Amino acid sequence: MKQLLLLRHAKSAWPDGVPDHDRPLADRGRRDALRMGAHMTATGLQPDFALVSSAGRTQETWALVEQALARPCPSRTVASIYEAEPQAILAAIRDVPAESERLLVIGHNPGFEALARLLAPTGNADATSRLRVKFPTAGLAVIALDIERWAEAAPGKGRLEAFMTPKTPP
Repeated sequence: MKQLLLLRHAKSAWPDGVPDHDRPLADRGRRDALRMGAHMTATGLQPDFALVSSAGRTQETWALVEQALARPCPSRTVASIYEAEPQAILAAIRDVPAESERLLVIGHNPGFEALARLLAPTGNADATSRLRVKFPTAGLAVIALDIERWAEAAPGKGRLEAFMTPKTPP
């Protein structure tokens, strides 16, 4: 059994003249990223590996989340998940070392919402209902996958265990 944590980047700023790929986090985004990292630590969701989109806002989200984790976590920047379709994100997940048990992926919508629905069509009723309404910035989907290796990750193999946002109490 593997556990996948899909974390959408925190709220970004829209500075004039800055390309989308390079946009930084807004003040609220920095607060939310720290809060979600602390929440992950408090609820025992310490990842043992992370995949992070190459975008500035995802890199900044990761740097802040990582500060709040209980222990360091190795990570890999993956350009192919920047604003990617679900299948491209899934391809990156399938390439993660098999020994990783809890994988954190930090990326973008609409790909993350679509991937969560694709992998985990069932699960916690409240979490599923909230995910279907919106996958907001700094939203975290926790998906249990009935697989031995990440290379086996496929549509329908998961169950949505939880869906948290900076506004949901821990």
